Amino acid sequence: MNARAHRSLMLNGPEGKLEALFWDVERNDRNGVPAQAVFAAAVCHPHPLYGGTLQNKVVYRAAKALHGLGLPVLRFNFRGAGLSAGRYDRGRGELDDLRAALDFLAASFPGAPLLVASFSFGAWVGLRAGCGDARVHALIGLGLPVGNMDVSHLSERVKPKLLMSGDKDPYGPKEKWEAIISALPEKSREATQLILVPGADHFFAGHLGAVERAISAWVRARMEALQ
Repeated sequence: MNARAHRSLMLNGPEGKLEALFWDVERNDRNGVPAQAVFAAAVCHPHPLYGGTLQNKVVYRAAKALHGLGLPVLRFNFRGAGLSAGRYDRGRGELDDLRAALDFLAASFPGAPLLVASFSFGAWVGLRAGCGDARVHALIGLGLPVGNMDVSHLSERVKPKLLMSGDKDPYGPKEKWEAIISALPEKSREATQLILVPGADHFFAGHLGAVERAISAWVRARMEALQ
């Protein structure tokens, strides 16, 4: 396989096949043994009932930032989105879809810590599943809709988290974010970085470059801490 090959695939999901795009990394030898990845990353898309798929711009830029650091990156469609089997399950079954994606990464890169990056509805799924999965060592949540969703799971595990929201995002009011962060247990708060992007809306329109740069800088720091 060529270095950093991009390929489409269908994952085995709990309700059938899940459509995915996998950006691979260099393999060590002709037998295809994977290089030891510092992180292997899954990226989750926004709400499927509102057009959210793995092709979303924010999802793409997050994946691009991660792959630019040399990480293998898996984007996938939740059940009922794109070519994925099944039907939307109000965030419940989607948790299992993400776990299936993490199973793929764990099998492909044995022993590598996993990272979950996610946007909007996907951020709720990604953070909830990732907080409770011992294989996941770092979490990125973009545009998490804190205004209308339960985010109590943010305090359940002490894991490094990057949380980004536009300061003009109606689904993530600044005051709500400040209250959430201040209510976290001390160790969770110390492990969490919140970035409110000035002038950005929910979709980070006109600010995707800033999102990509922030992800790169934050993940690079996590990688250096592991090496």
